[in-house]
Amino acid sequence: MAGSQITEEEVDAIVLGLLNLHSEAVNVDVELFSDLLKHSLSLNTMEKKRVIDAVPTLSQFQFDELSKVFTEEREKFRELAKDHPEDIKKLLAKQQSEWLQLGDLYRAELENKTQEAENKAKEDEIKKSLGL
Repeated sequence: MAGSQITEEEVDAIVLGLLNLHSEAVNVDVELFSDLLKHSLSLNTMEKKRVIDAVPTLSQFQFDELSKVFTEEREKFRELAKDHPEDIKKLLAKQQSEWLQLGDLYRAELENKTQEAENKAKEDEIKKSLGL
């Protein structure tokens, strides 16, 4: 799987899984939130990653505010698209390629964690065989 081009569907699935790590005290429509985040034209790859990585610690208020901001942003860009369709098309293309970059980042993190776990297991086996 490493090195193969990640698909938009794979990224969507990864992000949905991470968004589901929100606090049990928080009521959030993760599919809607994921869609709002994915289609945000103002956040770059790393800013979206920071939002996703913060999900387990976000409060209800923070989720609600982020959703509100993303929804307002979407409406503003729809208005701008009427007068500047080419600029918005460029932003949309950039957003789509950055979404795939985000997926690649998460996939690399997952592969690193898996590799670390395998290395630790091998290390433990060697220590055990040496009686350490």
